[in-house]
Amino acid sequence: MGETVRTLAYGAWPSPIDAALAAAHDGHPEFVGFVGDEVWWTEPRPAEGGRRTLVRRQAEGTEESLLPAPWNVRSRVIEYGGHPWSALPQENGPLVVFVNFDDQRLYRYEPGGEPRPLTPLSDVGAGLRWAEPRLRPERGEVWCVLEEFTGPGPADVRRVLAAVPLDGSAARDRDAVRELTDDRHRFVTGPRLSPDGRRAAWLAWDHPRMPWDGTELLLADVAPDGTLHGARTVAGGPAESIAQADWAPDGRLLYASDRSGWWNLYLDGEPLCPREEEFGGALWKLGMRWFAPLDSGLIAVVHGRGATALGILDPETGEVVDAAGPWTEFAPTLTAHGERVVAVGASPRSAYEVVELDARTGRARVIGAEHDDAVDPAYYPEPQIRTFTGPDGCDIHAHIYPPHHPGCVAPGDALPPYVVWAHGGPTSRAPLVLDLEIAYFTSRGIGVAEVDYGGSTGYGRAYRERLREQWGVVDVEDCAAVALALADEGTADRDRLAVRGGSAGGWTAAASLTTTDVYACGTIKYPILDLTSWGTGETHDFESRYLESLIGPLADVPARYTERSPSTHADRLSVPFLLLQGLDDVICPPAQCERFLALLGDRPVPHAYLAFEGEGHGFRRAETMVRALEAELSLYAQVFGLNPPGVPTLELVR
Repeated sequence: MGETVRTLAYGAWPSPIDAALAAAHDGHPEFVGFVGDEVWWTEPRPAEGGRRTLVRRQAEGTEESLLPAPWNVRSRVIEYGGHPWSALPQENGPLVVFVNFDDQRLYRYEPGGEPRPLTPLSDVGAGLRWAEPRLRPERGEVWCVLEEFTGPGPADVRRVLAAVPLDGSAARDRDAVRELTDDRHRFVTGPRLSPDGRRAAWLAWDHPRMPWDGTELLLADVAPDGTLHGARTVAGGPAESIAQADWAPDGRLLYASDRSGWWNLYLDGEPLCPREEEFGGALWKLGMRWFAPLDSGLIAVVHGRGATALGILDPETGEVVDAAGPWTEFAPTLTAHGERVVAVGASPRSAYEVVELDARTGRARVIGAEHDDAVDPAYYPEPQIRTFTGPDGCDIHAHIYPPHHPGCVAPGDALPPYVVWAHGGPTSRAPLVLDLEIAYFTSRGIGVAEVDYGGSTGYGRAYRERLREQWGVVDVEDCAAVALALADEGTADRDRLAVRGGSAGGWTAAASLTTTDVYACGTIKYPILDLTSWGTGETHDFESRYLESLIGPLADVPARYTERSPSTHADRLSVPFLLLQGLDDVICPPAQCERFLALLGDRPVPHAYLAFEGEGHGFRRAETMVRALEAELSLYAQVFGLNPPGVPTLELVR
């Protein structure tokens, strides 16, 4: 017997996807690696204070969490972090080195024992931080990136490659840490050693560039005593972004460069597979990996235009054969051992899971974090991949998720409300994956439009650079163009459009509400609202000069900083809004929100401000995510005249 389909207003559809379910499925596996024949990765635990644990999948298939709460395997280098662990098999069990989030120390751990610190605490500024550890047991060391604060300000910092003794002698003695490079470059990635161990390669870049603007590929000789000599730039530059470097088994240097306008692969400088698609991406975290060389000489690649696939590239022919399977998106984490490749993939019907590909047979299977349908998949949204035309005639890429419920339809002449989602970054994009936050809205009768506005990654350098000096213009215009196109074609209700975003997406949402009349309300999460203060010491070092490319140099265009800032136009804000903020956020600090609210003054704009203790940039705790999601739905319910069952009412200040 089929379920009787009921006719109910949009927003009143009863859904089994509640906020707690969406929160429980937030986050995904990251930083995969082989330890002997075993596959390991980090995985979120929203119900355990939002920590990340290290998961070990043993050869026979059993999974275990290596470290109990409160251990949190996560680096804070450049605030967004990087690969936080390394391990090697030993006779009596693996030797593990990891970064613990709370104190940012490197720890040594052998299962069955207790973690022991390898690095000291520092009382200067934000201390000592580590990323991309790489064990060198033959030297009794672990090589990694060291981020060292030299003063109290966010920009009082240096970054070098360093060797930490495995015997614990540096746990109380900073001088026992051996620096492998000087600090002439502001930013560095971890060293990759050639197969013979005689050369090391790493990436470096300097202010004001971001890594997707321009990086250098450095090469140095490794002396028998473990020192690096003759560091030289072999590729890259101010206008060429190298996203990742590694070594082919024969000792040739393999890297992803966008010198052609697309991140493509090069072997000792020769293009391997020239295509108008990406084989790299924006390096937001140290240790992100889009390719992995195999022993056979083949190369595992995460590649695509927009959404990504996992494939095997034959450098002799330039051909790529993609893994068969349901996945439409692969995260930038990849590892290989022999002919085994492990990646993290997802689809509109499945969340991110750990996937193993056999490069010889082309067969792929899920081996960890396997997706489990917590509700009937009939409630999952069904995305449409769309391309719209912007005000300048340029393409705008978007994923449209119409309202969807197996047992409900709306009255025939009704049009649904839609929320435009602006992704963060802004140098990022919306992945084509199952997101229960989206399902939370679509299963209740509210459509979602994820917009890859100009500036997004995945569509080549020219598309990325549409946002150069145009932040707050192109992103706002592109989101508005998609919203209005949906209304004009009869997909969405013109009077019931909203905008939401976090971080840079929070900026786009706030700028949209203060400079356009497209939206009836909006949700602004941990945003940038005041460019001048954000760009002059209110944020962290990594992004402290980002605005020079997004807006222009402050000294040259100070008026543009003022004119573009949503805080300047707080007096134009006339529609209800929800502001969500983590009180421990050092990237977009709460001061931005507090000043913005003060600028509203006594104007009768309905709004709510929810600030969460213990949360940084992006929410990780289940209880925070539940509160935020229910508040957002309540805002739309009140503004759009919806009646979602069982949702607490958000008190709006009027």
